[in-house]
Amino acid sequence: MKTLLIALLLPVIAVIQAFDTCSSDKCKNSCKNRCGDKPDKSYSCHCNVHCERFGDCCDDYSICSYIDPELNEVTHHDSPDANSKLHKAHSKDKSDSSCQGRCGERFNKRNPCHCNRKCEKHDNCCGDYNNLCGGGATSNNGGGGQGKSKHQTGADISKDEIKAVSEILYQSDENKAAESDITLNKQEMAQNTKHKEDLCDKPLYQHVNEDIFKKPTYKAFIALLNNYDRKTGTDETCTDEETEEQDKFLQEIQKTKVIKELYNFFHKKGLYKQEQEFVDDLKNMWFGLYSRSSGEQDSSGFEHVFVGEVKKGKVSGFHSWIRFSLLEKKGMIDYHSHNYDGPWTTYPDVLGKQFNWEGFHKEVGTQLIGSSPEFDFAIYTLCFISRPGKKCTISMGGHEIDIQTYEWTKSYYNNGKKYIATAYPTF
Repeated sequence: MKTLLIALLLPVIAVIQAFDTCSSDKCKNSCKNRCGDKPDKSYSCHCNVHCERFGDCCDDYSICSYIDPELNEVTHHDSPDANSKLHKAHSKDKSDSSCQGRCGERFNKRNPCHCNRKCEKHDNCCGDYNNLCGGGATSNNGGGGQGKSKHQTGADISKDEIKAVSEILYQSDENKAAESDITLNKQEMAQNTKHKEDLCDKPLYQHVNEDIFKKPTYKAFIALLNNYDRKTGTDETCTDEETEEQDKFLQEIQKTKVIKELYNFFHKKGLYKQEQEFVDDLKNMWFGLYSRSSGEQDSSGFEHVFVGEVKKGKVSGFHSWIRFSLLEKKGMIDYHSHNYDGPWTTYPDVLGKQFNWEGFHKEVGTQLIGSSPEFDFAIYTLCFISRPGKKCTISMGGHEIDIQTYEWTKSYYNNGKKYIATAYPTF
């Protein structure tokens, strides 16, 4: 396990320091807040597709690739503001007089009607709010998501509250790997992830103590990994046995301190009245099937984030260190390089890396390393509910990192609630 002193000597720390000293403004020597910007002579390096041709990219240009391509609607070359572009892409089918695709949307005075929980109070809801967003329920309605889809609003959860509860989750992760359980061989850092070069002769995981995989939550998690066809466009069938495995996993993580702390936080915020209501909603948002292509029920949040998918010849999602280490051991993953190494000296850690999965390339993929399945599940759920479709700043051991989530907006469950499209660490 790396020490902080060694980490400070790594090239990546130049990136981290640049971020610290340029927390909000654009940095002349970094791509922080500059991805996709037009060339500017006042800057010493650049952060758009042209810099690759002219050879004047900033050293941390690879951060501009940290937009998960699962929706195939946004890349950093298309727009200086990827989130804005994504919003526009998702808004094509929206009408400002309907709640279709707008449940939980923030108040906008330009809209003639609204689709969040405050619209009932102000009597300005759209006509289909009740049907699409679960409105019109009384505050005593607590079961199975039949009430308002409160979790789509972020429930007025502050940044400080997110950081505080994420620290509690971090400290509560009793099943995380110890330093002696994992030895990483990170080898080469990629300066340009576009080249698809294999810079590393050896696997990433030099050693994994697989006794941790015998723990109940790990065992239940691993049982889920062979339930999916990674190719999008191929219909996923969920057998009774696979449904039982989903329930088993949820039952096991429900016993952990991590998930109990997360539920307690949401319960105090008024999002869930009973723990089973929370668990039922987890099953829907994570395991509910939807179509990423060809109209087939070919995907889910769990499959995308934890198992990984292949779409248009590229790896999409795949943010589980457990999945990665198991496939690497079988010779199915070829680790190429890394381009982000977090400042953590214990687990969970964060690593951004490039790899090949049986002929399919992952240009940039981040994973929490050494965390338990319940911690990954909890952190991504915290951010999806608190900051759906946005970057969510969490804190782990005093170090901050962003979690990016996206909602699936083309189909819904329980009267307008949105499935998880993706969730992953970014910076």
